Amino acid sequence: MPEAAKKAITVLIVDDHALFRESLVRLLRAERGFEVVAHCGLIETALRVLQARQIDVVLLDFDLGERNGAQFLCSARQQGFGGKVLVVTAVLHQGQAAELVHAGISGIFMKHHPAALLTQAIRDVVNGKVFFDQELLQAAVAAQTPHTVHSRPEHFTQREQQVLSFVFEGLANKEIAERIGVSESSVKATLQQLFAKTGVHTRAQLVRVALEHKSELLFKQ
Repeated sequence: MPEAAKKAITVLIVDDHALFRESLVRLLRAERGFEVVAHCGLIETALRVLQARQIDVVLLDFDLGERNGAQFLCSARQQGFGGKVLVVTAVLHQGQAAELVHAGISGIFMKHHPAALLTQAIRDVVNGKVFFDQELLQAAVAAQTPHTVHSRPEHFTQREQQVLSFVFEGLANKEIAERIGVSESSVKATLQQLFAKTGVHTRAQLVRVALEHKSELLFKQ
């Protein structure tokens, strides 16, 4: 499909710093394929936008003054929002990162990263990938917060271990299929098996399982 014919990615920006929000709006409006539906600093305003419009991805700051991104995410899920959430933040502690991963976010983007990388990260999560700062994610898992500890999963087949390792790298289904020489539908079926064995429902939560059992599952001979 030609680029101009593709449906624009609809974006909601939730950040309590007006200057940063406005900079993001300018960045995304200068890029082809994005539609900034709204930008706001209050959770209540953002939740009303989600009720009124179809949003593909929320760019969510964690520190929202007296509230935080985890509170917004909980409320958004409760009112039925099923889109992607990419946390865009300056500072995030290990326990906060683990809580967000457990809640099913699609990625964490640190504000000190290049702006051009953000537009690619948005496209990645909308296309089914995950986008995480690996150092932060490793540290979050090491924190072993009570909300995110999984029991040891069932034994994984060799194919499941292959697919899991590529999910861990942030690859989409089509890319995984090309790497291991199978159909995309086969990769989807393997992912469903992984979800069933680990008791999770999203790729982001599957990434956490992969990290917790990395030595057992990803590098088993």
